[in-house]
Amino acid sequence: MSFELPQRYQQLREQALALADSVAERAAEADDSMTADPVMRKALAESGLTALAVPRAHGGTDEKVDSLAMTVVREALMGTSAHLDGLFGMQGIGSLALSVAGSEELKQTWLPRVARLDAIAALALTEPDVGSDLRSVTTTISAGADSSVAVSGHKSFITNAGDAAFYTVLGREDDGYSLVLVPADAPGVLVERGPKLIAPHILGEVRFDDVRLPANHRVGAPGEAFKLVLATLATFRVSVAGAAVGLAQAALDEAVRHTTGRRQFGSALAELGPIPQLLGTSWLEIEQARLLTYQAASRAAADPLGNLHLSSMAKVAATEAAGRVTDRAVQMMGRFGLITGSKIERLYRNARPMRIYEGGNEVLLGQLGRKLTKHRVSAG
Repeated sequence: MSFELPQRYQQLREQALALADSVAERAAEADDSMTADPVMRKALAESGLTALAVPRAHGGTDEKVDSLAMTVVREALMGTSAHLDGLFGMQGIGSLALSVAGSEELKQTWLPRVARLDAIAALALTEPDVGSDLRSVTTTISAGADSSVAVSGHKSFITNAGDAAFYTVLGREDDGYSLVLVPADAPGVLVERGPKLIAPHILGEVRFDDVRLPANHRVGAPGEAFKLVLATLATFRVSVAGAAVGLAQAALDEAVRHTTGRRQFGSALAELGPIPQLLGTSWLEIEQARLLTYQAASRAAADPLGNLHLSSMAKVAATEAAGRVTDRAVQMMGRFGLITGSKIERLYRNARPMRIYEGGNEVLLGQLGRKLTKHRVSAG
């Protein structure tokens, strides 16, 4: 791919940066919230950017969801507010399976609302005792004799829980795994907010107590769940890398502002001791991560599943870089980097969870290692 983003994506980035600037004063308050911030939500809805998360046939921007567009926008938003980035990114993550395999009735009911941010989407995969090993889920999905489908179980650490209008729920069905769209107001859906993380997040526990729905609330055929979950990861994992690049860039900008504006021993701090090397190393790592992220996102836009390994590489590289860059920025800012409520403190906390969600980095590296050696082992 070209190292220069096509004009369309540059325009999207400028649009997203303008949105982020317009709500920057609200960022600290929103990033500390465990419910959808009304100011952030209104501004994001009015921007029209959430239409990128839905196919054009149902109110979206593009014929299909474009990984590069999502990535570029998340890069621009995350540097200002993790809350704003999360509201944007989850609209796609929570609804892609519906876009791909939902009934036409469900698509018409929900996707235009997702595109307008009238309805907040959520994906319910993990459980109290189930994280990366999703084949161990205990939530059950069963077909009823009356052409209904029933969902029972407990989902944990679910993003957007409590604010979502619907949950796309993974459950075990007989010997396979299925997905069902469960409206948040369906009888038997119970939500508990929390826990509160070091980087606060709209999060909660969701219980499904024999929730019964029409059969058309299935998303895909019985047993197709993991194909759809994989399609979601393949489309959106690389956008986490974009968010990490945006966060790292914001941390470096804070370090540059501080070290060029503060003088010690008659010189700008940026000229003293190891500071130039720390700044230069951070800049280098951000640009490396950005180039890999754009390449992976461009490839994912064309063939998400075929380039999932690149998306995983970008996610690991960018989130690890964000952790190192924010840590260096705190160090360069000295005691000023330790002030609670400062932007750098918020960026430092927001960087840490990125190495865990959307696939823990060690898990992804293990998958990459197995992919790298699979052909050689089978050939030998």
